[in-house]
Amino acid sequence: MNALSLVLFQTGLSLKLNFRNRMAVIYGYLFPLIFLVAFWVIWRNDEVPLALHLGQLLTVTVLGGACFGLPTTLVSERERGVWRRYAITPAPVWVFIASLLAARYVLLLTAALLQLAVGFAFGMPLPLHPLSLLAAFTVASVAFIGFGLVIAMLADTVPAVQALGQCIFLPMLMVGGVAVPLSTLPDWAQHISAFFPGRYAVEAMQAAVTGRGLTGTGFDLAALLLIGTAGALAAAMMFRWDGGERFSARPGKAWLLLAVGMWIAVGVVAEMHGQVRAIDAVDTEAVPKVGDFRAPAIPMPASWEAVTAADFDAIAFDRLPPDGGIVAPIAAPDEAPDPQVAERIANIDAALDHWRPGMVADPVQRVRNWLSVLAVPDVLQMEQMEKFLPPLVFTRLREMFGDPDLAKLLYWVAMHPEGGDDTAMRHLEALGLPAISGPMQKPRARVMLYAFKFLKRLRAKGMR
Repeated sequence: MNALSLVLFQTGLSLKLNFRNRMAVIYGYLFPLIFLVAFWVIWRNDEVPLALHLGQLLTVTVLGGACFGLPTTLVSERERGVWRRYAITPAPVWVFIASLLAARYVLLLTAALLQLAVGFAFGMPLPLHPLSLLAAFTVASVAFIGFGLVIAMLADTVPAVQALGQCIFLPMLMVGGVAVPLSTLPDWAQHISAFFPGRYAVEAMQAAVTGRGLTGTGFDLAALLLIGTAGALAAAMMFRWDGGERFSARPGKAWLLLAVGMWIAVGVVAEMHGQVRAIDAVDTEAVPKVGDFRAPAIPMPASWEAVTAADFDAIAFDRLPPDGGIVAPIAAPDEAPDPQVAERIANIDAALDHWRPGMVADPVQRVRNWLSVLAVPDVLQMEQMEKFLPPLVFTRLREMFGDPDLAKLLYWVAMHPEGGDDTAMRHLEALGLPAISGPMQKPRARVMLYAFKFLKRLRAKGMR
């Protein structure tokens, strides 16, 4: 039997043993599907369901298989003496290692395909660059399999695998950009995420799903390859056949520093070369409290036409939440949406030409209706979409009213958050946006904030 046949035979045997391990199957297949359903529930209002978070979902798949599935299987086999039988076979050691890695990659790939199939059933579109996605997924698998092997060499028992896996899995989910989007993390957490490979896996795979393929992901892929190679080398130097031989009694423990050191080195290089561009956290003190919509105690003009520059000067614009935060976000001028989001925004732009609430006779109510197009996606946390709609609506309003009248109308809407009606918020389906019903307190608060933010922009352009 030649070497390739030996590897294929051993790979098949490893796959059979894996499917006999209940915990490995749960972590490898069921766990990613649970995450997928959870993400779908959270982001179900996205026009492109799950696509904007597929990088996170696939990273969870690989991470679960590496932190729990792979080491659980290996340690369980070692404890049962399966490896001792391998050791006395005439097959070279490299055949055993190669088949082990091949089997794990097959398991990760099939789990990812299952996740994609369920995602398609939920309405998720096809990735823009499927081959790039496969390449990014493969590189991410190398990284996570590498430190999964390290866990298997460190742990003496299966319970120890669970403990060690949690020490890596949970921090990477919470502050590593895997389960929680980086844009919602505080500044300090975004910098810490540079030391976790999960961040680079998410960015590389997400670029293949909704971005420009692998263009611009060179650092991410290099970081993953270095981390995976260091982990695999460290695991090879700490390798042990016998489950009775405790890790604490083996030489070569210093090789663990290579695996850990590579994580640290990648994070340091990322910080030094500006790979981490943290978004400022929201200043919660500057965000108006929900329900506190009363206008400031200053003399009010009799109508929107009577608003003057003195009324504008009385507004504390510096208390508005930042545009890069999570409340009333607005994309920066040089910030571009993913292609799928851009296409959706273009469709909304076209639909606005015939949107009846946007053509009502009362100018104050018309402005309020246009701002509701921004308020509802913001309240529903339609990530990506919500921050790219404001520039579109702002441009439309300027063309419709002209800056002098628009400023007065925005002032009037902002200072009367309880005025007008909410009919437009219940007729957003014509734009392809979800309508909203029930209490209107939060959407009205967002209308007020966007009115203030647009007024601030007009003031910055020199309008008095």
